[in-house]
Amino acid sequence: MIFESTAIPGVMKIKPEVHKDNRGYFFESFKQNIFEDNNLKMKFVQDNQAQSSKGVLRGLHYQLNNPQGKLAWVTLGKVFDVAVDIRKGSPTFGQSVTAILDDKSHLRFYVPPGFAHGYYVLSQNAIFNYKCTDFYYPEDEYGIKWDDPSINIKWAEGEKNISNKDTCHSNLNEMNEDCLPTFS
Repeated sequence: MIFESTAIPGVMKIKPEVHKDNRGYFFESFKQNIFEDNNLKMKFVQDNQAQSSKGVLRGLHYQLNNPQGKLAWVTLGKVFDVAVDIRKGSPTFGQSVTAILDDKSHLRFYVPPGFAHGYYVLSQNAIFNYKCTDFYYPEDEYGIKWDDPSINIKWAEGEKNISNKDTCHSNLNEMNEDCLPTFS
């Protein structure tokens, strides 16, 4: 595996070593000791999978009291994935990192706790997977508006299919500070 740092410390792109032949391919998608050797020491407690069609935009979500680190990848299709640093006091507060995740490159994207996360489906269909470092608590779910101009995410072109819940989120600069994680 190749671990690539991004502009925001802690957010990583992970490229597995894919072995291909006439029968198909094989790769190790996660190996705890290799992650630890690359300063990603975490324990995953929950795996999630979502199927979505072209144009679906999910996010930008986070949990405040039970922050989740997420290791994300796509097993079918292609998505535009986003991590936004929303940690109060962080030198990269309000900045984002993006990645294209698809079933060809098998790229993994690690989003640390304290970040808002979302994705937009680029292919006809996509199956999006992610491992979480904490459990999902619906009463602890928060969100940032996906098209917040202060974050200025360059989303891919196309119609956006967004849930009613996600259209009601506030911009980052309108959030009550008590609703944002603290940088540590």
